[in-house]
Amino acid sequence: MEKLLDMFSKENRKKTAEVLVYLAITLELFFMVLEKSEVSIPYISHVFRVTFLFTLAAVLLMEHNKKEWIAIALVTVFTFVCYRITGRNELLRFSYYVFALRDIDLKKIMKYYFYFSAIGFAVIVLLSVTGILGDVAIITDYGREIEDEKRYVFGFGHPNTLAGCVYALELLWIWLYGKKAKLYQYVIAFAAIWGTYKLTSSRTSVMIFMGTLAIAFIVRYIPVLGKLRFPYILTSLVTPVAAVAFSVWAAAVSEIPRFHMDTDYQIKLTRFDDMLNNRIQNLYRGSERHGGALISWKLFSDNLSEEMFDMGWVRIFYWYGIIPGALIVILTFVFIYLCLKRRDAWTLILILSLGVYTVIEATFVSRYIGRNMLLPILAVYLGDFILHRGERNDSEQN
Repeated sequence: MEKLLDMFSKENRKKTAEVLVYLAITLELFFMVLEKSEVSIPYISHVFRVTFLFTLAAVLLMEHNKKEWIAIALVTVFTFVCYRITGRNELLRFSYYVFALRDIDLKKIMKYYFYFSAIGFAVIVLLSVTGILGDVAIITDYGREIEDEKRYVFGFGHPNTLAGCVYALELLWIWLYGKKAKLYQYVIAFAAIWGTYKLTSSRTSVMIFMGTLAIAFIVRYIPVLGKLRFPYILTSLVTPVAAVAFSVWAAAVSEIPRFHMDTDYQIKLTRFDDMLNNRIQNLYRGSERHGGALISWKLFSDNLSEEMFDMGWVRIFYWYGIIPGALIVILTFVFIYLCLKRRDAWTLILILSLGVYTVIEATFVSRYIGRNMLLPILAVYLGDFILHRGERNDSEQN
């Protein structure tokens, strides 16, 4: 009996919860990397159920005060209702992932994300160039008025996927090392982005990549900017306000491009959509149900709304519903506020960059938790805020 009680001591429960959390993280990262390759993953929903059970068990083993239990109960009820209505369990899984990572060593887990992803992506490239798995390059019509366009993929299946993986690594590098990186290291990071552009021709994406690194470079050498309120206010206006407003507008006008050319506005809209590789019109024309167009949005989505398209913020509102989408927007504001309290400009850079990137790409709007490197940061910052236990300065560089 005494041994049984020892098993449930506070210290043992804490250690067990941490083991479960790392098991969940490792599985999520592994299958995130695997999904980026050309390997098909059968029974992935069962894997997600396992990782969810790990995080659920970890949350139950952790110590919580009354305020936390109320928050957990409310979020659980809401996300479970969303799951029952839409058939998508991502919001429930993601919320418990955040609950479970509350006490994690943030610097350690972000390094784990970075090196696990880097090694995994390198393996995909290696398998491709050695001819074992995946194409090195694909020549096809990418919908950019070039019939036979050669773009490199290095085993990732699509050039934009390759570019997105480089982008994710750059963001993790900025958060981990950007604050103390030397000039030559920033030059190497810029060269990596430029090289990615030359290989993949992902034009719109590379502009965001370059802009993100430029902002990080400025903050690195003018650190006082991170202490001011202005960058946090500006980020709030850009992400999510402007990003969401643009996405709503795109969903509303998605029927017009190419098929309505009667006014100057319609002609200019078509030209603008051409610059975005038809992302706007695909919201309406990409499926029979016009998945993504504003007319298809509901307060809560349904289990038929599974169409895939590029615009990420639109996908959030279409896949999950207007009410869940609005709550995600509010959570983004809360996240920015927590960064302001800590004067954490480096996490702010990631929020800004991902918010803008998600306007045109849906890479990070996915059922794969491992794609979103902001979740561990959000988990720790929310935990510290709710528990009033002080601010662990995990974004400081060694």
